[in-house]
Amino acid sequence: METDQRAIPCLLMRGGTSRGPFFLESDLPADRAARDRVLLAAMGSPDKRQIDGLGGAHPLTSKVGIVRRSSTPGVDLDFLFAQLQPDRDIVDTTPNCGNMLAAVVPFAIERGLIEAQDGTTTARVLTLNTNMQCDITVQTPNRRLQYGGGARIDGVPGTSAPIVINFLDTAGSVCEGLLPTGKVLDRIDVEGEGVAPFSIDVTCIDNGMPMVLMRAADMGRTGYESVAEMNADTELKAKLEALRLAAGQLMGLGDVRDKSYPKMCLLAAPQHGGSIATRCFIPHVCHDAIGVLAAVTVGTACVLTGSVAEGLAVAGDGLVKTISVEHPTGEFSVELELDANDSQNVIRAALLRTARLLMRGEVMIPAEAATE
Repeated sequence: METDQRAIPCLLMRGGTSRGPFFLESDLPADRAARDRVLLAAMGSPDKRQIDGLGGAHPLTSKVGIVRRSSTPGVDLDFLFAQLQPDRDIVDTTPNCGNMLAAVVPFAIERGLIEAQDGTTTARVLTLNTNMQCDITVQTPNRRLQYGGGARIDGVPGTSAPIVINFLDTAGSVCEGLLPTGKVLDRIDVEGEGVAPFSIDVTCIDNGMPMVLMRAADMGRTGYESVAEMNADTELKAKLEALRLAAGQLMGLGDVRDKSYPKMCLLAAPQHGGSIATRCFIPHVCHDAIGVLAAVTVGTACVLTGSVAEGLAVAGDGLVKTISVEHPTGEFSVELELDANDSQNVIRAALLRTARLLMRGEVMIPAEAATE
């Protein structure tokens, strides 16, 4: 039946604790402005309920993956992540998303971009957002993609097949380097509209995700508040935004008012046997858990001498450390390997995620939104 809508093939997938449609690049308009109009229409943004699209009325379910075969030597797949917001007409392709990254290889196998191998299948993926590479391994017994299994991640009910992500080069994903201000600790004087001036020690860091880390106690909070309490804390959120704008300038990110980074994270001593407790804002809503690359970045701060995590974090000994990052709905473990010649240099980060195909089909786009 002919209608005044355009059908675009997509797979709706969960990646880690995020969810969104995945597209072949070739199925979307080549023109960026036209592509963004299509993505906004597909997700139903801007509308806080996203009632007219696939979005789930939350930043974690307002994400999109775009995949193609890679032309880069030694790389199998290119991945472009797009962060949308429920109530804004923004399509941000600057930051990474390690959760959605977990669904890239399953999507590529589903769509025939790569072939499943017997046992496991490993593909090298280039994240176009930040030019970061990683090796992703999925379970493919008898060359059949397997979603079910015994791996459990906090923030997702049940268990699934494990997906191992080995990051190759995360330092300075968006900023100029791991420590974009050149310091492991900065004292920032903050002023903002409706906010009394204050000063605070922070660690500005980017090991996969630009972040501003601070001790919860320095903001007058415990760091153990619930997500609902954090989201209702208008005073805290105003202070965090004023700090974010100031830190964005120091980190070389310019005016971050309309950007989804840097993320803001309050740190506290662990409560449940982990390494550090966190409450992360993404950047204006408190995360129910913690993002993949945010966990890598927080974990990195936990092993850096002189960071705001020092004195709070329990990191253990040795060059290979498992950092358990506690968050509101559980914990997220990352494995970090330090340079034997420089204990301030993290040379490898690895973690486990899961993913699942939720639905396959076509998303319908109003004809006017699909016009190039």
